[in-house]
Amino acid sequence: MKIERHRWGGILLSVLLLAACASPRPAAPVRRLRVVTTVAPLTNLVYNVGGDRIDLHGLIPEGVDSHTFEPAPEDAQYLAQADLIVLNGLNLETSIERLALANKKPEAVLLKLGDMLLSREEWIFDFSFPPEKGDPNPHVWMDPIYARGYVERIRDALVRMDPANRTYYEQNAAVLLAELDRLDRAIREAIMTIPPSNRKLLTYHDSWAYFARRYGMTVIGAIQPSDFREPSAREVAALIEQIRREKVPAIFGSEVFPSKVLEQIGRETGARYIDTLRDDTLPGEPGSPEHSYLHMMVENVRTIVTALGGRADALQEVDIRNIPDRSRP
Repeated sequence: MKIERHRWGGILLSVLLLAACASPRPAAPVRRLRVVTTVAPLTNLVYNVGGDRIDLHGLIPEGVDSHTFEPAPEDAQYLAQADLIVLNGLNLETSIERLALANKKPEAVLLKLGDMLLSREEWIFDFSFPPEKGDPNPHVWMDPIYARGYVERIRDALVRMDPANRTYYEQNAAVLLAELDRLDRAIREAIMTIPPSNRKLLTYHDSWAYFARRYGMTVIGAIQPSDFREPSAREVAALIEQIRREKVPAIFGSEVFPSKVLEQIGRETGARYIDTLRDDTLPGEPGSPEHSYLHMMVENVRTIVTALGGRADALQEVDIRNIPDRSRP
């Protein structure tokens, strides 16, 4: 009897051991790529490709001047933990780049999209970014075709670093690239409705240089000089004279940075002053599908075109929602 008990006890122990080995082990949590970016439009382009497969953090808060932004000490922690750091480049974020190089992991990838995309021959120097300072105008993302090049490089980096989610990244990028093509066509059509003599831009900040070159507009000036101070009385007088001479119907300010100088110029010239343009702040509520680069560009172009005497009907064809959010109710 004792032998039988021993035999059954051994069999039972063997069965329990086999069952334990056969039971599936809890799956290890999947660690998403940690991606750090800078200005809001760039952060949004990365989000549109990476969606919920990445942990994304934008360093520069919306409404903060990206040219004068200085990273806080705690920003070094985000950069130290990042797998991928995405900068605009073209000397826009030099202080962030220095902090990144001093703190990033050896294996972390740093992308400077503008430097990757534009040759030196494509750089633009202008009123706010004079050639003697050596820093080209960095607002490349205001040209949707250059933004398209940014998306392609973001997609390629994510696929290379996270091949398990390749299909997801490529599908998101394909939809976004098609939408950017649609945006480009709509902008061209809308700009063509502006009387040729009105296709002139005077803005608060020189962020429209690449856009203007793409779509056949002329930037006749910017209020904010290269050192980001207020313009001198002589500079203001020259702009007033130019606006009167060229009969510019509207001048454009920033929603984030109101300008008393532009208000004065509008009063003295009779040009309509509109202060709702954006270049690194997105419309819509943060977290909403409409808080997007696409929405920013559509609203900007609609404002410019209608103020200069054109029609913006073509822009209705552009879906302004973020790609990862389009399937949500």
